[in-house]
Amino acid sequence: MLIFDQVCRVYPDGTQAVKDVSIKLEKGEFCVLLGPSGAGKSTLMNMVNGLVEPTSGEISLDGDRLTKKNLQLIQRNVSMIHQQLHLIPRLSVLHNVLTGVLPTTGFITSLFKSFPKDQQRRACELLSEVGLEEKHLMRRASELSGGQQQRVAIARAFMASPKVVLADEPVASLDPAMSRSVLNSLKTAAQTHGASVLCTLHQMDYALEFADRIVALRQGEVFFDGAPSEMTEEVQTSLYEIERQNLSESAQPSQKTCDNQTMPNSFGLGAVA
Repeated sequence: MLIFDQVCRVYPDGTQAVKDVSIKLEKGEFCVLLGPSGAGKSTLMNMVNGLVEPTSGEISLDGDRLTKKNLQLIQRNVSMIHQQLHLIPRLSVLHNVLTGVLPTTGFITSLFKSFPKDQQRRACELLSEVGLEEKHLMRRASELSGGQQQRVAIARAFMASPKVVLADEPVASLDPAMSRSVLNSLKTAAQTHGASVLCTLHQMDYALEFADRIVALRQGEVFFDGAPSEMTEEVQTSLYEIERQNLSESAQPSQKTCDNQTMPNSFGLGAVA
């Protein structure tokens, strides 16, 4: 179980990115993080993978506290699917997936690609689970489509049998059909391997379709925490209301400038008031 216990994060400039967040993620749960830009989603995820430490409160995984001083624990139990994927273009699909065990594998093994047979077997099984056929194993990652690369990243994330998988906008650059296919693969993998998934998304419809649970943040605080069926249209509207207001206010000065400008006529005969 992944637990956020009254977690706060204040940056040196005084910005309070996360305020008193308390969440419990169950084993195998697919939890989607929603919220406008600057709501604290990235900060929350970065506290799980050890890049950011809470100013107060704590994060624990099955009773063990996650901190920068405990990076080995994090590396063994937390995997990340980055928005940019971070695959190695020149490596084969198989070896890209095998890099998922590097935190627990010796340097010589990785250098000479001498991964044990059981690890190679597991990599093949994971690739099959996410829908990549055997014919893709030795293809370079750079030769794959965007959706196929995303599937490789998912297989790699589960390679070390993590307890938690963090997915940062995993379908941001994919078309709707491929996005749904990839999210389905991610959710199925989580259920199959008993890993909790914390996934940030901007698409409300995907969150409602795939999440077991939605946690929505607004201005660093938990605004909503519940099942997708409980997230009414009223809640959705309220969640992004502040962002819409800010966009509207920022657009007004430029509109005034435009309204007050004199415009040239189409014949170049001077300005029209």
